[in-house]
Amino acid sequence: MCRNIKPLFNFEPPATEDEMYAASLQFVRKVSGFTKPSQANEAAFQLAVEEITMVTGQLLRSLETNALPKDREEESAKARARAAKRFSR
Repeated sequence: MCRNIKPLFNFEPPATEDEMYAASLQFVRKVSGFTKPSQANEAAFQLAVEEITMVTGQLLRSLETNALPKDREEESAKARARAAKRFSR
């Protein structure tokens, strides 16, 4: 899985459209192998990003859990601590 794609489910506040779009963009970049597609592929690339964003929203709205929502700030702090430990060597 691409390291830049972050989990979006079960957070308070819920994932935004921008976060879903960013994850979709990363996914399409990874699958296509393009960071920036050529003009010939731009329309197909953008359509894929938009459709995956829409499906991601549908998925997140349909998922259920009994777990309490995670706090974004707390999870972000944990990620920063992991990164600091990982890259401090």
